[in-house]
Amino acid sequence: MTTGNHDTLVYRLAQILIKLNQGEKLDPLALADEFGVNMRTVQRDLNVRFAYLPLQKTDGRYHLEPAYLGRLSTRDIERFAGLAGVRGLFPSLSDDFLGDIFDNRIQSALLVKGHNYEDLAGKEEIFRMLERAIVARSHISFNYARDDGDKSYTAVAPFKLMNHKGIWYLVARDGDKLKTFSFARIERVTLLDSRFAGDLKVDAMLKEEDGIWLGEEKREIVLQITREIAGYFKRRKLIANQIIEKELEDGGLIVSAKVGHENQVLPIVRYWIPHIRIISPEGLQKELEKDLRRYLERVGC
Repeated sequence: MTTGNHDTLVYRLAQILIKLNQGEKLDPLALADEFGVNMRTVQRDLNVRFAYLPLQKTDGRYHLEPAYLGRLSTRDIERFAGLAGVRGLFPSLSDDFLGDIFDNRIQSALLVKGHNYEDLAGKEEIFRMLERAIVARSHISFNYARDDGDKSYTAVAPFKLMNHKGIWYLVARDGDKLKTFSFARIERVTLLDSRFAGDLKVDAMLKEEDGIWLGEEKREIVLQITREIAGYFKRRKLIANQIIEKELEDGGLIVSAKVGHENQVLPIVRYWIPHIRIISPEGLQKELEKDLRRYLERVGC
């Protein structure tokens, strides 16, 4: 599904949810006409994408059970529409789980950034256990499959399950350090009896942070962007925590970014070669050029 199609879908679902939340009784034929889609699409919206909602059908019109009217905020509506439109994003997205989303505590356990997703089939139960631990603020223990061998973690405080660019991560505090763990590498999770306190600063940081290197000390990287690609950087942030510092007379840009790891920047620089140059920190541009020369030697260029 393209981004444009996804946005259209989310808009339609959000509008339907708003109508339901306001107590309207919806005629599928009228909805099809309003949104310029066929009846089959509307029926799929109501009967499949919104299967988790407490909907009733009276005289062919769909409406929300009276007890639920007005319970959804604008933010909830946007969130539910997105969830219903990208069901595969959530490995534990059963109908029961979607029903639980009416509980704000469950909403607070998840943070999604991006529409694509990795296939985590078979790990749904671990995902649900981590959700429960986050909501209950229960310490957990688990095994983590690292490249250099498995490592056991105990008494870890889980704060959030975060989806960043399609990959799920567990954000948790191990001792006094905030870390991110790739969810796909987490195994044998155990919920412990001990509890930990919530941290509003961590919640705020996760909402604002563009990357996953949460426990790293940030440093500033400054880039010079040529006019040929400046428009892409003006339209949206292509680099974590990107700031346009200056527009140059030739149409180029000076862009800065405070990042926890250079890999938040280098993939974008490589992608846009030769239209980006690293100005600072000193030496990073030379390191990049060395890597490129080694690559060219390896492939025989």
